[in-house]
Amino acid sequence: MKTLLLFGATGLVGGHVLRLALRDARVGRVIAPVRRPLPAEAMTDTGAADGHQAALETPVVDFDALPGAADGWQADAAVCALGTTLRRAGSQAAFRAVDVDLVVRTAALARRLGVPAFALNSSLGADAEARGFYLRCKGEAEDAVRALGFPSLTLVRPSLIGGERDESRPLERLGILAATALRPLVPARYRVVPAERIAHCLLDAALAARPGVHVVESDAIG
Repeated sequence: MKTLLLFGATGLVGGHVLRLALRDARVGRVIAPVRRPLPAEAMTDTGAADGHQAALETPVVDFDALPGAADGWQADAAVCALGTTLRRAGSQAAFRAVDVDLVVRTAALARRLGVPAFALNSSLGADAEARGFYLRCKGEAEDAVRALGFPSLTLVRPSLIGGERDESRPLERLGILAATALRPLVPARYRVVPAERIAHCLLDAALAARPGVHVVESDAIG
């Protein structure tokens, strides 16, 4: 069984990755560094039919000063589901600090630890040359992670993400409601993607560890 290193376990997609990994028979151990302790219900998942429960470690760390060596964090695969919003971050600089700088630092740490397979939750339209700030940041993060040279790298690019969040995102919620109502008229690549489907895609890609760089666009998230 494999050890999974998970960044972003307290978020919507990352929380689903955590729950899936804990009951996945391929996973024997999950290391999920967090800023604050996870609630008790997030640390136990009895959903597996065979009763499998991977061991879970949730070291509380300062993400602005990640450990250089991170002893004990060696893993077979890593998933990064870190991200914020401009509204929550409060400024473009603060947004970039999470969605670019922190994503790249965690990926670099995983690479230093010798993790061979990395899966990143990005965004539809990610492009370092994009005119829009959000998509440009996502593209810059992708490019920087590519440059680290993981033997296996998967970039997952969902459109709007469906699911219940702890934080309020009224504009995103309105967009999801509109996209859901108009689903038959919306091209497949722009449809709302449930967070759990994205989590499945990230986890499966990381554990499969196919050699090379793979991009999974929104309409291909199965």
